[in-house]
Amino acid sequence: MSADPHAQLAALGLSLPEVPAPAAAYQPSAAAAGLVATAGQLPVVEGALQRTGRLGAELDTAEGAEQARLAALNLLAVAAAAAGGLERVRVVKVTVFVASTDTFHEQHLVANGASELIGMVLGPAGVHARSAVGVSSLPLGAPVEVEAILEVVPG
Repeated sequence: MSADPHAQLAALGLSLPEVPAPAAAYQPSAAAAGLVATAGQLPVVEGALQRTGRLGAELDTAEGAEQARLAALNLLAVAAAAAGGLERVRVVKVTVFVASTDTFHEQHLVANGASELIGMVLGPAGVHARSAVGVSSLPLGAPVEVEAILEVVPG
């Protein structure tokens, strides 16, 4: 595990945001048997969705990857709250949903924005399995949504 995920965040010029408030009838995370499943996180900053649109139309791959990175930062905030700190988080699986046109085929590269941030912050504890899924639309018109299954490490 990374010795100090908060130091890694600071080195990247980032800090954990407040856990985003649910936009509908769900909770940010649910735990069972030492695992935590997060709700899908959008690229929201201070309560505001940063971009809308689909990859291959309104956004390109690099813009999508940046939106996935923002969503992953929110995911880390949810993970820290659920586990009692980032030091107790090991990421098992990440799923990145990418709102995209039928002709856009770089969902995996968009998803790298989330995976790379998680890895930089958590080090070996951030290495995970992943799915990158193209969809026709996401809530609020978001370009990406990121969710994860996490292990809570005793400590």
